[in-house]
Amino acid sequence: MILHSIFYCLAFPLALYLLYLERHKALPSIPTSGHGLVLLIFWTSVFLVENLTLLNIQNEKWWFNLNNLSDKIEFGLFVLRYLTGVLLFTLGLRAPGIPRAQDYFIYRQLQLQSETSAILESGSHTRETSENRSAFADFGKKIKRLTPFLWPKKSVKLQLRVLVCFSFLILGRVITVLVPQYNKYIIDSLTIRGEPLTFRWDYILIYVAFWFLQGQGSNSFLNNIRTFLWIKVQQYTVKEVEMDMYSHLHSLSLKWHLNRKIGEVLRVMDRGTSSISSLLGYIIFNILPTFVDIFIAVIYFAVVFNLWFGLIVFVTMMFYLVSTIWLTEWRTKFRRNVNKLDNEVEAQCVDSLLNFETVAEWIGQASLNLLNTVQNAVISVGVMGGALLCAHYVVEGKLTSGDYVLFSSYILQLYTPLNFFGTYYRMIQTAFVDMENMFSLLSTEPEIVDVPNALPLKLGDGRIEFRNVNFSYVPERQILRNVSFVVPPGRTIALVGPTGSGKSTITRLLFRFYDIPSGEILIDGQNIAQVTQTSLRQSIGVVPQDTVLFNKSIRYNIGYGRPSASNEEIEEAAMAAEMHNAILNFPEGYDTVVGERGLKLSGGEKQRVAIARTILKAPSFIILDEATSSLDTKTERNIQQSLARICENRTTLIIAHRLSTIIHADEILVLNEGEIIERGRHSELLELNGVYANMWQQQLKPEKEKGDGENL
Repeated sequence: MILHSIFYCLAFPLALYLLYLERHKALPSIPTSGHGLVLLIFWTSVFLVENLTLLNIQNEKWWFNLNNLSDKIEFGLFVLRYLTGVLLFTLGLRAPGIPRAQDYFIYRQLQLQSETSAILESGSHTRETSENRSAFADFGKKIKRLTPFLWPKKSVKLQLRVLVCFSFLILGRVITVLVPQYNKYIIDSLTIRGEPLTFRWDYILIYVAFWFLQGQGSNSFLNNIRTFLWIKVQQYTVKEVEMDMYSHLHSLSLKWHLNRKIGEVLRVMDRGTSSISSLLGYIIFNILPTFVDIFIAVIYFAVVFNLWFGLIVFVTMMFYLVSTIWLTEWRTKFRRNVNKLDNEVEAQCVDSLLNFETVAEWIGQASLNLLNTVQNAVISVGVMGGALLCAHYVVEGKLTSGDYVLFSSYILQLYTPLNFFGTYYRMIQTAFVDMENMFSLLSTEPEIVDVPNALPLKLGDGRIEFRNVNFSYVPERQILRNVSFVVPPGRTIALVGPTGSGKSTITRLLFRFYDIPSGEILIDGQNIAQVTQTSLRQSIGVVPQDTVLFNKSIRYNIGYGRPSASNEEIEEAAMAAEMHNAILNFPEGYDTVVGERGLKLSGGEKQRVAIARTILKAPSFIILDEATSSLDTKTERNIQQSLARICENRTTLIIAHRLSTIIHADEILVLNEGEIIERGRHSELLELNGVYANMWQQQLKPEKEKGDGENL
């Protein structure tokens, strides 16, 4: 007997281990029908052993007679073992979670495709398998990912709100038991038993008080208070998720952003954040209390009544939940078909597809009716079985009329939230689907990361050096070839050359938007790959050709250069950029909203805002990326004065299209096809009569022709 118990206890953990291996690894032997032979034989043996117990059902000394408490306990354990054995045997034959041979083939294909596709596009090549994939796949990982957003670490007040909400949740479970219990007390006090009746007004008041707290459905005092308190927590969750998303997106490389559609990313974020707020509410305040109520009900009826009542409630609930989940998952494919056909209709407008969509929607409605019918049938059978047994015990005198009322009211009270279980399940399913792309975004690893123990950039005199730098966006086309140059402290270096020669690439590499495969980029003798990206980019200020402005006030756009700056510092920066007087002439001054991407400002005004922003940032290094190429000549000359002011005594790198704007540079580098072919001052390059001199002559011709036209 002892040896049998030891082997019996060891067999199930070993079976779980084999199940884990089959679920996560490809075993050397091909499974017969999902699971391996060892597990199939084991589960069949367990099922047969439990059935052999029924041979002793007529034995007078056996515990089937339920003569005492020990017999009842043993019988309850037998029923539990038997149901578990049947469930294991049934699931073992079906093997829903074990991959088949074709699954391994599909997985290999998807793995190869994922190596060459972006993370957002990876959902397209898994469309066929995702139609049969449950939205609850990796449920544990998703919940683990969401848990940190639920607990407000930064606010003690919000933490107290969470605790109060959970306290109300627990109190609601207690009241769920007490309401039918006091209903029983009232019925028993009004039942004639040979003793004079007593007016138990206290029972009635307590019952009404509990009923008020419990309410009906969503009309509950506790639920209303809890919902009110949870609003702040829900807002915190949405805010944290959005901040985490934005922070993660900003940490991704420039390459990733250039390959993405901004509308697609924003849509993923919007669906993901909105679904998270609803998902947590559904799980914590709807699904979780339902399961807790079922567990409490099974224990309550098994203890207060007897094991048969607990078994009836347990079996009914399990059948209800399993049938609801299975039918809901089955119905999902109809919704996917409707969505697929809807997309095809929008693209092709074929009448046959319109007819087919109508058929698909009709089938979906029929499946919904089937789900409701199955749910009603399961509940009706459970209520009928429990009510018949309870009434039988009342007739025999084992239970009172109040017990029958208790059972009926408790069961109906328990089944009420179950009517919405399918709805909540579908809502949670939809929320998980909406979050899948967001989780894919969050799981995208940044290509450019700080090295372990990276130190902040230590600023010195302000020396920039490119040493034998090679770079390419794609292997087929080399952008930079052994580029080497030095920008001495406080000097100005200009980069010129035809389109595609690599000028803008050099500035991107200086910001470390990309890592270089060979060579070094040094600032004050420090390799930029060894310092933190934040400190590197804080030390560099850029005035681009197309200034990006936010749809906010001028004060906000200038202050974006240093968010901690005061209003006085912002106005001083505007004065230095010769923008202050123009701002004061605006109707709302510094509070004037510039419009989407600054469309309410002229080109010159936008550039001056960018210059003021750079002045406010006070960087050690300045990059002028064709800052005046889109401006007219008069405006360009005015802007050049402001640019010269911010570049004074600062290490400056200029990318220029108009050569007249860089004749003052200390050195000019001429690039062509990723190589520096000429270098020197303006006058020296003209004397060489090379590429730079040719570019200079080409830009002088339009100006001469314009001057001759004016003289005529």
